[in-house]
Amino acid sequence: MKEHPISPETLASFRENFAADKSMRAAANAASKTDLADIAFCGMEAARLHHHFSVEIPTMSATNQKSSGRCWMFAALNVLRERVAAKTGMEQFELSQSYCAFWDKFERVNYFYDCILDTADLPADDRTVTYLLQTGVHDGGQWDMFVNIVKKYGVVPKHAMPETFQSSATGSMNRLLNTNLKTGAAALRNLCREGAGAEAVEARKAELLKEAYNFLCICYGAPPQTFDFEYCDKEKQYHIDRGLTPHRFFEKYVDMDLDAYVSIIDAPTKDKPYQHMYTVKYLGNVSGGQEVAYLNLPMEEMKALIIRQLQDGEVVWFGSDVSKFGDRAGGIWDDKSFEYELLTGLDLSLTKEERLDYRDSCMCHAMVITGVNLVDGKPNRWKIENSWGDDRGEKGYYVASDSWFDEFVYQAVVRREYLADKADILKEEPKELAPWDPMGSLAR
Repeated sequence: MKEHPISPETLASFRENFAADKSMRAAANAASKTDLADIAFCGMEAARLHHHFSVEIPTMSATNQKSSGRCWMFAALNVLRERVAAKTGMEQFELSQSYCAFWDKFERVNYFYDCILDTADLPADDRTVTYLLQTGVHDGGQWDMFVNIVKKYGVVPKHAMPETFQSSATGSMNRLLNTNLKTGAAALRNLCREGAGAEAVEARKAELLKEAYNFLCICYGAPPQTFDFEYCDKEKQYHIDRGLTPHRFFEKYVDMDLDAYVSIIDAPTKDKPYQHMYTVKYLGNVSGGQEVAYLNLPMEEMKALIIRQLQDGEVVWFGSDVSKFGDRAGGIWDDKSFEYELLTGLDLSLTKEERLDYRDSCMCHAMVITGVNLVDGKPNRWKIENSWGDDRGEKGYYVASDSWFDEFVYQAVVRREYLADKADILKEEPKELAPWDPMGSLAR
């Protein structure tokens, strides 16, 4: 590398320039006592984002994932719970996030070991092996991964498997589990290197799975096999349905064809041409389950499909980057409400394609779209059901501007019937992306 040291003359000119710029000095004064987001916030712009929507679906109170990364699971269960409430007449209800999280974690341990065995002939410092070891098993996930869990294990009401300290604050649990996974990975790779037969490898893997199962039972409690469903409807009438299994509960009270939905993305990068299917290597949770698959569509098509589903009375699970241009306490996401370039003088003008290619942005949070405001048929703001509790935003509900939506929303799940004109595309073999592709980031 040819080095180009910074000269004393260059530094002197920078010092003089800053000292002479009154706006920079004023910004420095403000920044010494205040968060940059608060300084850059433009209240007059944010005032546009009030909570009135021309298309709005009534939904229940906001949930709270607390100190965990289970947003994708909370969002998916929030979609399902509306169907349960419609059938039972309940005003408030939650499905058990702990139940699904337990089985997701357990299945992902098995999936992780399958990935380790699949790469056992590669050196430990190979990029793929390093990626698998560094990623391990954490809280994030994808819609198709949620479908895998529900199909295999069903769902239960929250009272059948409530939250624990560990389910709501997963940091310590994840650290211990991932150290154990690395211990297991070393043992399995050593067996493969020593030429141990498949039977010996599978026996060791079974021991590791037992360890993981026991640990997860300590953290979450043991998942119920049967339970009684007790609830009161809007008329305060008590009901009980005894001896349900998780699958029977799903069939009777959720009654949702999970195969009727397709995951669509807007990834405007050259390696992912629109109107094609994609998957991410080693992204999954249930070995033998359905793969994570996406149909890449331009944003205007994505928004049209989301609006159609909302107009048909159904909420929409979606993934976005909430780390950009957000006021978490006030409950808005809007790129026009934060004047960072004016405050700092920094050039922040990346395109959506460049943000993905240069790793400035990716999906980091999943939520539910419950409404949209249309002006002359075009959206200008979106109503969002979040899972950060009800003490932020409008009792836990947020609003996003359409310009923010264009730039920082990457995924949505819509009904397959809306994509009848793309039936042939949906049947194509998905192109496999690298394990570290940004489209897999929500599951990391």
